[in-house]
Amino acid sequence: MTDHLLEAIEDGVATLTLNQPSKLNALSTEMMDALKEAVPRLAEDSSVGAIVLTGAGRGFCSGGDIGDMKPEERAKKTYEERWRRLRGWMEASRGLHEMPKPTIAMIRGATVGAGLSLALACDMRIASETLKMTTAFARVGLSGDFGGSYYMTHLVGGAKARELYYTADMLDADAALALRLVNRVTADDALEQETYELAKRLANGPRVTLAYMKRNLNAAETGTLSDVMDLEAMHHSRTGMTEDHVEAAAAFREKRAPNFKGR
Repeated sequence: MTDHLLEAIEDGVATLTLNQPSKLNALSTEMMDALKEAVPRLAEDSSVGAIVLTGAGRGFCSGGDIGDMKPEERAKKTYEERWRRLRGWMEASRGLHEMPKPTIAMIRGATVGAGLSLALACDMRIASETLKMTTAFARVGLSGDFGGSYYMTHLVGGAKARELYYTADMLDADAALALRLVNRVTADDALEQETYELAKRLANGPRVTLAYMKRNLNAAETGTLSDVMDLEAMHHSRTGMTEDHVEAAAAFREKRAPNFKGR
């Protein structure tokens, strides 16, 4: 356990809070170890229907904790050891992207480097008007991690992703929205309300359907049209057999809101 990552579950929504506010939630070793453990566990938790990833205080995440990267400690590790440790931490990012549950990044203030990569790993991003977003890696002589190259390329296209990585330009909330790097921008004091309204709506929705829907959309990022159509046909047929579909059809006929059970 560590206080660098806080965890709470309420109304079917799990919240993971990066918690080093004095450092704008820089990713410490303790935080990354905890995140790597929490993401796959929550993915399998039947009480959880959606996950919100956020940061404590006035920022989301300022990237890697430079103060935690002691040169004398790094020098003791071989290239292979450093690669294995980093790649293990990066599984948290892949988990957020691939888990069969909706994931939402609730972001305000600094959203930088690996912190930006983690936000982009989520299905959606709800941003405060205080957002300041940058890849930052070029500024510190690093090439980038936590899947950001993949997510950014798929969200904005190859040419724009290259520009944002090579220049490390800073984007405000309006610029991020224009590039579709965030889904919504809210006033800072409305960020929690809007994010949790969406998260609870998804958590109490047709969970089996949303899981298959996410698999279709992830496959569409790299698969052929034929591959995606095969998956759609299989998943559409499967979700047509769920209790939630039967309930939704009945609710439509009876002109009422459906009461989904996630089955």
